[in-house]
Amino acid sequence: MNLGRRARALLWMENHRLVAGHHRRPLRGRPTEDQMAQALTALPEGASAWVVDDLWAPALLARDIVELPSGGEAREAFFRWRFQQAFGAETPWAVQAVHLEDGPWLLSGLAESSRDAWAALASRLNRPIVSLQPRWLWLFNRLAPTLDMPGMLLSLSPAGDGRYAGTLAAWGRGLCLLRQWEEPMTASGWSEERIAPSAAFLQRESRSPQMIHIWGAEGEWPYLGIPVQRLDDGMLDEAEEVA
Repeated sequence: MNLGRRARALLWMENHRLVAGHHRRPLRGRPTEDQMAQALTALPEGASAWVVDDLWAPALLARDIVELPSGGEAREAFFRWRFQQAFGAETPWAVQAVHLEDGPWLLSGLAESSRDAWAALASRLNRPIVSLQPRWLWLFNRLAPTLDMPGMLLSLSPAGDGRYAGTLAAWGRGLCLLRQWEEPMTASGWSEERIAPSAAFLQRESRSPQMIHIWGAEGEWPYLGIPVQRLDDGMLDEAEEVA
């Protein structure tokens, strides 16, 4: 989710680490409130932009929405219902819907409990949140607009033993494929069971990726037959505007 504002203070949270300026600490899952408070106080006072692990703020690309109810509240309820069909109704979700140029809707969600707790903490520490995005979307927004050719992004979260959970996103003229997996797999598993079928689908759509951009891989990656760019923390260090 992106609220369309700019900020220079970046809080970066993944399932295995927390980064805020020079403050960096390892994690094992979601950070505690104390850990987040320590990270936030390492940032200058004022507006903060947050990037969070993909699986904490899941998203889906909905192509089957043909007609929407009239009225703002009815539409919000419809998008929330559609999101819950994919991610479960047991969690109250805050859902943001964006209509993409090619027709599909991008639905991004965040558990209401996380949204409220994070907003209250940031406000109390005088570092209000002006932008909150899942990691894949933050990376996508920095890659796709600068490239003239179709591409694919792997936004990975280490799960131990050389396995990764995370997101596969691809673009042609715009975002055209988005898949997310909570189940961790090895690099070879990703290549065989996730990347190869996705690349085959994109080829049928005449949007074969010309490069694969990989974030989060800790070791060697199997040869994919497509040029690969490994993304690293230099993107965080260079990020002056994050919203």
